[in-house]
Amino acid sequence: MSRLDPEQQQAIAARVRYYRDLGVFDFYRRGDASAMPEVTLESASDEVHPATAAVPAAEETMPKKQSIAPAQGLSVAKSVIAPEKREAALKVIREEIGDCKRCPLAFAGRHTIVFGEGDPNTRLMFVGEGPGADEDMQGRPFVGRAGQLLNNMINAMGLQREEVYIANIVKCRPPQNRTPEPVEANTCSQFLFQQIDVIRPEILVALGSTAATYLLGGKASLSSLRGRFHEARGSKLIVTYHPAYLLRDPRQKKEAWADLQIAMKELGLKAPKRPAGE
Repeated sequence: MSRLDPEQQQAIAARVRYYRDLGVFDFYRRGDASAMPEVTLESASDEVHPATAAVPAAEETMPKKQSIAPAQGLSVAKSVIAPEKREAALKVIREEIGDCKRCPLAFAGRHTIVFGEGDPNTRLMFVGEGPGADEDMQGRPFVGRAGQLLNNMINAMGLQREEVYIANIVKCRPPQNRTPEPVEANTCSQFLFQQIDVIRPEILVALGSTAATYLLGGKASLSSLRGRFHEARGSKLIVTYHPAYLLRDPRQKKEAWADLQIAMKELGLKAPKRPAGE
């Protein structure tokens, strides 16, 4: 059997990590399972033919418990993907998602899976809750009114939207923009964790309580989480208000700007004279 090139090895290792994070640890080559060696994360980086690795069915991998996913307990990717390979690695994750039917959101009227977009080599990544109506139609995150405000916030930091990466906890629109149910968020956030592991941003910004809950693996009030760094999947995490909330209560824009300034200081960005949204 010929050895795989490094890009193929990384793609297989990423897929094995995904199933491991879902709680699936044993993999066997097709054929006589008792006579075949197990495929683990370690062996995946050595020599595994992608066509011979058996993968569990979607219903076998769907989380059974309706609880918050303990994000901090999941292992961060062991190998760092080279910058020039990150875009290809993200494409592998998107291909793995496919026409996803792993959770109830697939059958709740979604039009488009909203994967995420931006610079795969960015130092700064924003994570929201889920797509809205505009995002569902266009297949891009944060393109509605809340997205326009987020763009303004990014610009106020001295950056362009194309220089950061933007994604959500769930990639399908919840009906009437409701908060994702735990089974939905637990299932879909595994793909987000893979995206974070590929990009490895220095700073993650959780936009709103839902994003903070699933990135941190536990629920706490937004006020208790704001104003300081947390850790999530090897990145420093800042928690702030969701732009949609800021549209409903513009008085909190000043507080959100203070949160972004913490991230800016860490990244060495010079703060503009006027805060975002003003």
